[in-house]
Amino acid sequence: MIAHLRGKLLAKHPNQVVVEAAGVGYEVNIAVPTFSELPGNGADVALHIYTHVREDVIALYGFLRPAEKQLFEKLMTVSGIGPKLAVTILSGMAAEDLSAAIRGNDVVRLTKIPGIGRKTAERMVLELRDKLPPASGAPEQPHPTMSALEEDVLSALVNLGYQRAAAEKALASVTKDGAGESEKVTSFDALFRGALAQLSK
Repeated sequence: MIAHLRGKLLAKHPNQVVVEAAGVGYEVNIAVPTFSELPGNGADVALHIYTHVREDVIALYGFLRPAEKQLFEKLMTVSGIGPKLAVTILSGMAAEDLSAAIRGNDVVRLTKIPGIGRKTAERMVLELRDKLPPASGAPEQPHPTMSALEEDVLSALVNLGYQRAAAEKALASVTKDGAGESEKVTSFDALFRGALAQLSK
């Protein structure tokens, strides 16, 4: 099982490279963002490798950073996503943006990736949103403590199709503005309508 490959870059294309190591040229599948960061032909390169083995083929998939490889492997745990589609997904959206879209339940944004329909996007969100690390360089922020009422309103907004992050922001704005008005913080209807008003601005 090849897990890492270091050698001379013999050839590169948007979806594939050839790396020579110890006299052997390895053909490695890559995503477009990886291609754009690679040095020129003849330069030394190091790739983190995922080896995909089937009865009829052995294929190598390369990544410049471990986090990209880990995201690739997580994508393949989603029903209906194999290595080729996982590479297409990583080519269609930067890794950090992809993670943010999944964590944010942004199904619409995910469906803009070629080959990703709504059902696949929904499965990606459902199966991966709690398994992805926080954004690079940012410690994971705990969700602010919410009352049961606020959680119910948030759930209703998310079920209507709003992104969780946007819904939380709108909800926080309403509860802050209405801190002195008991009606706004104790009535589901008022809190829900207030959050909707914020989201529609």
